[in-house]
Amino acid sequence: MFIPPPFHERRPGLVAPVRVDAAGLRGPTRAQARGPRWRSAGCGLWVPADVPLTAAQRTVEAAAALRADEAVTGWAGLAWLGAAWFDGTRDGTRSRPVSVVARRHVMAQPGFEVSQEFLHPREIVVVDGLPVTAAVRSVTYEMRYADGLGAALEAIDMACYSDLVSLAEVRAYVDQLGPVTGIQQARDALLEADENSWSPRETRMRGLWTRLAGLPRPRCNLPVFTLDGRHVGTPDMIVPRSGLVGLYHGDSHLSLVGASKDNRQDADFRDVGLEPVSMFATDWYDVDDWVRRLSAASRRAWEQAGRRRWTVEAPSWWTGTETVEQRRALTAWQRERYLRYRRVAA
Repeated sequence: MFIPPPFHERRPGLVAPVRVDAAGLRGPTRAQARGPRWRSAGCGLWVPADVPLTAAQRTVEAAAALRADEAVTGWAGLAWLGAAWFDGTRDGTRSRPVSVVARRHVMAQPGFEVSQEFLHPREIVVVDGLPVTAAVRSVTYEMRYADGLGAALEAIDMACYSDLVSLAEVRAYVDQLGPVTGIQQARDALLEADENSWSPRETRMRGLWTRLAGLPRPRCNLPVFTLDGRHVGTPDMIVPRSGLVGLYHGDSHLSLVGASKDNRQDADFRDVGLEPVSMFATDWYDVDDWVRRLSAASRRAWEQAGRRRWTVEAPSWWTGTETVEQRRALTAWQRERYLRYRRVAA
């Protein structure tokens, strides 16, 4: 029986769809394709039934319908370029379709959707055998077609998290676009975006902070030091003028070990005059209560703002990683040392 080769040596586990072959040499025979060992990938293409339908595999199958001047875009393009957090689902449950840009009429299939917007050849990059739109176009597409401003903001924040784009690069790209679908949503997201948010949940928490609580926009993951230069910690959010600190504790923090570490961190911040307030994964079920706690913490922070024993001015020995530009300038060993904690922190 025909066994399709791997899609690419650097993408283990992925298989390119193939067409039916009467001889069974370059694909399954028609009878084999109708059997239980193969499944349809759409557009007359087939994949062995035992190939897991991961987000990356769905991307490969969608791209199989494209020609040389067409490409994958949106979340799937960003994920293929190495972006974290773009898993192809809505909140880890429902699968999202792969978006492709085609310059001809291509029928959408289950699992992928088709855009026929203009695509310049310079905006296409081929990575490990698969054509994707450049990161700045992919994230702009994602922002424009996102289900609301919050989702658009998460897209730009997380693309910056992986250093695929900077806010300046996306802003320059958006500025040269005309009145295309969703352009105002993309512009609005850029106004609130941050290059140093470490997870979608942190971005959502920032939205509650500014929109529901009406508090000053915080700085994201800005390190805090004692006045003599000792690193106290790096809170998820901080308002430098008042000393209000926001800490997001996801599911990984709900264990006894996680709770103990979080309590020590809270104590360290309070010892130098900061006012921390935590948000737990369970607080999403009652955001109004969390907003009340946040507002109360903000009032306490302003009451003691004049007695601070901390600073956000980094000492000379500190290596900053707050911007995309700073992170791109790191060497490989510096990235491993200074950025390894970011994913687990969320």
